[in-house]
Amino acid sequence: MVSEAPPFWWTKADWRAWALSPAAFVYGQIAGRRMLSGRRQSIAVPVICVGNFTVGGAGKTPTALTLAKAARAKGLKPGFLSRGYGGSLDVTTVVDPDHHRAGDVGDEPLLLGREALTVISRRRVAGAKRLVEEGVDLIIMDDGFQSARLTVDYALVVIDTVRGVGNGHLVPSGPVRAPLAVQMRKLSAILKVGSGNAADQLVRQAARAGKPVFIAKLEPTGDAGLAGRRVLAFAGIADPEKFYRTLADLGAVIEARRSFADHQHLSEDEIAELLDYSATNGLQLVTTAKDIVRLKGGHGRAGELLEKCRVIEVEMHFDDHQAPGHIIDQAFAAFRVRRLQKPTR
Repeated sequence: MVSEAPPFWWTKADWRAWALSPAAFVYGQIAGRRMLSGRRQSIAVPVICVGNFTVGGAGKTPTALTLAKAARAKGLKPGFLSRGYGGSLDVTTVVDPDHHRAGDVGDEPLLLGREALTVISRRRVAGAKRLVEEGVDLIIMDDGFQSARLTVDYALVVIDTVRGVGNGHLVPSGPVRAPLAVQMRKLSAILKVGSGNAADQLVRQAARAGKPVFIAKLEPTGDAGLAGRRVLAFAGIADPEKFYRTLADLGAVIEARRSFADHQHLSEDEIAELLDYSATNGLQLVTTAKDIVRLKGGHGRAGELLEKCRVIEVEMHFDDHQAPGHIIDQAFAAFRVRRLQKPTR
């Protein structure tokens, strides 16, 4: 899977998209066949998959965190399953946020591990079995909608309403991970995030197919105290512009911004530039929670940057506050049907 989304993926399809269309056709055939006919292994607890249509973030991790909180409110013990993208460990591992670093397990698992038991594994079946051994009664899988080898009881696909599915083309012509018609067949519901209109066509398709559509928005937690503050904002996430929009909504005056690749670990030179530029120009450094976990335990001036940054934490808020609980209930209902139809392994 392509890890970074070229800028042309998010604009109207041009010659680059069309030039890559033969490769995209082959990719789409393979991805679609895998989704429709790939063998899935049944696990002894319900599995919710939080995925998206495209390469790049749409809010999967905040959504997974919200579902875990709803599960805990029901008296359940949820567990997160992640591939640990960006980490070096290639064995199934229980994440310890107080011990592990982003270079070991990836940045998103560290965020997930603050809320519930989290396991990383390149082989999701092995990771799911480890979670069951650890006593969880609900698995929330962060990503893996198109490629997981697990039987999923509820697939919630998150779509950002500003970027949508970009130019609508398949990888490598565009950001779409598998044919949209196939993805639409396999999902349980769509979560529409934000107030843009880029997702409207897919939402209409989902409605015609009888798929539920939930609406949510990402909101900062608490008052960040940035109104009127001059800031240097930096972010190494899939869509840094989303972070900058959040800062603008908080009233921050963004004097400078630095955008890095998703999951990128900053070099010593990049860290020094951020610190020196902000000091010279009297700017407050501001970043995301995902970026800050990558600085923890870093060398050189990483600790200094960590201390001087203001971190913006965000949460996913569903318009229907009962929706996360409903999703969990539906996952358990599908799980009970699965148990009757096929014994677990």
